[in-house]
Amino acid sequence: MARKPVQNGGEAEREKSKRVGALRGLGPFLGPYRVLVVLAGLALIMTASLSLALPMAVRRVVDNFGTENDAILDKYFLAAIAIAALLAVGTGLRYALVTRLGERVVADIRMAVFNRVIAMSPGFFEKTMTGEVLSRITTDTTLILSVIGSSVSVALRNVLIFLGGMVLMLLTSAKLTGLVLLIVPLVIVPILVMGRRLRVLSRENQDWIAASSGSASEALTSVQTVQAFTHEAASRGQFSDVTEKSYDVARKRITVRAVMTVLVMFLVFTGVVGVLWIGARDVRMDAMSSGELVQFVIYAVLVAGAVAALSEIWGELQRAAGATERLVELLETQDAVRDPETPESMAKPVKGEITFEDVTFSYASRPETPALHEVDLNIQPGETVALVGPSGAGKTTIVQMVQRFYDPEGGRVLVDGQDVKTLAREDYRGAMALVPQDPVIFAASARDNIRFGREDATDAEVEAAARAAAAHEFIAALPEGYDSPLGERGVLLSGGQKQRIAIARAILRDAPILLLDEATSALDAESERAVQAAVDALSEGRTTIVVAHRLATVKKADRIVVMEAGRVVAMGSHDELVAEGGLYARLAKLQFTDGGAAG
Repeated sequence: MARKPVQNGGEAEREKSKRVGALRGLGPFLGPYRVLVVLAGLALIMTASLSLALPMAVRRVVDNFGTENDAILDKYFLAAIAIAALLAVGTGLRYALVTRLGERVVADIRMAVFNRVIAMSPGFFEKTMTGEVLSRITTDTTLILSVIGSSVSVALRNVLIFLGGMVLMLLTSAKLTGLVLLIVPLVIVPILVMGRRLRVLSRENQDWIAASSGSASEALTSVQTVQAFTHEAASRGQFSDVTEKSYDVARKRITVRAVMTVLVMFLVFTGVVGVLWIGARDVRMDAMSSGELVQFVIYAVLVAGAVAALSEIWGELQRAAGATERLVELLETQDAVRDPETPESMAKPVKGEITFEDVTFSYASRPETPALHEVDLNIQPGETVALVGPSGAGKTTIVQMVQRFYDPEGGRVLVDGQDVKTLAREDYRGAMALVPQDPVIFAASARDNIRFGREDATDAEVEAAARAAAAHEFIAALPEGYDSPLGERGVLLSGGQKQRIAIARAILRDAPILLLDEATSALDAESERAVQAAVDALSEGRTTIVVAHRLATVKKADRIVVMEAGRVVAMGSHDELVAEGGLYARLAKLQFTDGGAAG
């Protein structure tokens, strides 16, 4: 069954896209290139003026066909050629200037949007899909490029030609101009009536194209799951249904467009023939010269072409206005987590004391369920604290709050006695190294993936970190060693290998605060022993927060913090907590003793 396409933004957003005035949002990006804008404007005025001057030269040539003075005829021919040459040069100059301007402005917009989004806290991405952001950076900016690099200059040129052409038509023959104006309503009626239907079909077509792309993207990004459950035929059928719907709407749109073209062309050409017929009679009666008739017809063609071009460009301007609004909206989005205007300097050296004072926090997607509830916790410099508890207890949230990905709704998080909200995030996070449960591997070499921990690290330091993380052996065995590309999301590595790359990255960072979120969860027993030794060495003298279930990791911690439903329910050593009974004892029995790991 074909899925109905999502109406992105609904009718409200579609209405907004019709406000062409939204293009004013591009002003700040055009500002730095005023000289380029002025030069493009001058080239535009020159080409429009020359286009309007050319019919006058043609009129002189036609009116002097019968002259016996060849020099006069030659002069008018040369004038016409000179105007045509200047028009060609001006058009090329205009194209070069506006295209360069468009490319420069769009590059600036893309950088501005990316720079804005890359600094957004995770809360922003809870409400905004990554695909939507990428669509704005790519599709929306491409629309703006089309407008700045072409549509706006073409629109302005056609406005000048329309206004100038109408004035010169009137000066050439007021009678014929009046007749042309009588034809205009006959042409506009089908354009308005059928154009409205065309817009509806175009919107529907775009929605189905988006649904088709979404269906393909969903299946292809989960291709292993699709194949594992032999869902290929169903996926093909679903994609086929959506694509066929898109084609059906496109076919209707094409039919309406074709019928409109037939009607408009017939009415326009019928009108032109009628005006020519009356003009020819005026020439025969010496009411106007042949040159004047030719001049009038050329102006009429220029004006008609300008109107047709403007009707086409108007739709592009509307779409670009919508794109501009969406991009400006993204640039103006206020992040929930912001650096203070005048941040405090972080005390150096960083000791690594971490304090939670009565911290309460809920995720925006689940406001009714507190992820943390009145949490009080103090971690001393150099102490290793393990966070344990069932899924959803708030363990990973603690790690995220330490990194200030979110701000608490109540209470404070402090590092070395400083409220993290008073510090610059870049300065503050520089004192931390993270090994996440699902390590992120970039589509780069093994060396560059490890060097992500510290950009200025030497090759020797990268290799030393890999050895410490028990990653050197498998990296050296890759076809190009440390220079081997690891594929998108590390597709060429096993889960354990990805984890060791992430640990090597943290080792290289050499930060005073270490955050381990299930850092050894994807490792086999042999690798875990090697990596655990590296983690133990890395933790030495550092404040370490470990989110873990494995007994080997938990037992070595200086202190174990037991969490449940966002609260700290118990705290102590392994033996103390087992002796107490309660949640930790149950978890230890379920997860450790049954696995034969208890001791």
